[in-house]
Amino acid sequence: MTSTTRRSFIAKATLGIAGVGLSKYAHAGFLSGSESLPVVISTWRHGLPANEAAWEILSNGGYSLDAVESGVRVTEADPGVITVGYGGIPDAKGKVTLDACIMDEKGNAGSVAYLQGIKHPISVARLVMEKTPHVMLSGKGAQKFALDNGFKKEKLLTKKMRKRWKKWKKEEREFSTKINIENQLEENHDTISMLAIDKDGRLCGACTTSGMGFKMHGRVGDSPIIGAGLFVDGEVGGAAATGSGELVMKTLGSFLVVEFMRNGMSPTNACNAAIERITKKIPDFEEHQIGYIAISKSGEIGAASLQPGFDYAVKTPEISELREADAWFKKL
Repeated sequence: MTSTTRRSFIAKATLGIAGVGLSKYAHAGFLSGSESLPVVISTWRHGLPANEAAWEILSNGGYSLDAVESGVRVTEADPGVITVGYGGIPDAKGKVTLDACIMDEKGNAGSVAYLQGIKHPISVARLVMEKTPHVMLSGKGAQKFALDNGFKKEKLLTKKMRKRWKKWKKEEREFSTKINIENQLEENHDTISMLAIDKDGRLCGACTTSGMGFKMHGRVGDSPIIGAGLFVDGEVGGAAATGSGELVMKTLGSFLVVEFMRNGMSPTNACNAAIERITKKIPDFEEHQIGYIAISKSGEIGAASLQPGFDYAVKTPEISELREADAWFKKL
């Protein structure tokens, strides 16, 4: 850690972001106060086209659950996004394994983990929520459930990703984390997470990923775990995560953000407080990137990240844009 960055960190740690001083860290571009509905927010640059798909439903008075599912399906099907769905970076054995979850305003949730051969895990997760008494299905069981419900088995490993995996194997490299993979085209991951409120005030969320590139075979991250990668309480707000899932799981990050909002924090302040929790509880946190997005039941949005470089996409009746979240470690 550089001396400048360390000084920035110490200054924040001294002030503490669990109290009234949090307003200092509110990102200048976040939406303050209640905004006209609907509202959709998602992670990273690939959230821009995902938001557009969600908006087609929201702008016509549709349900936010349909919107978030439709939105992230765009990213799942895009081979140019190497961290989600079709075209995702494989694991150490060359297998593309997918994780996803979805949650509605009433607390209903569904997820799939370690799913192979199915292009749209988010839609399978929704069926788990709607057609089973369970929250999560994994592995071969999740795949069979998908096939039994009309999904087709498809090859998700593209020629490009197979070539990269072979090169990785030949070089006998070990797995390592990378920060902000979507901007670097390197071997890590960044999930697409999406939160939306429709015209009727219904808040829902979705999260889907292919996981860390060249991860250990069988590894599952935070994305399919309710309370970690995603959490929604229709009476309070919702939050979702991206980045190194292990850190999010260890702190139940998305649930934590919502609980901070329940206790009166704004979405931005709540995201910053959840980032602070990571810095206090997890060693070597500075080697990772974590980003949170959040939205309150009134439509106020916010975001925060551990490292600079976390972008999130916002769309409302007035705006459609990409923003960079406030970071714990400021740019030098």
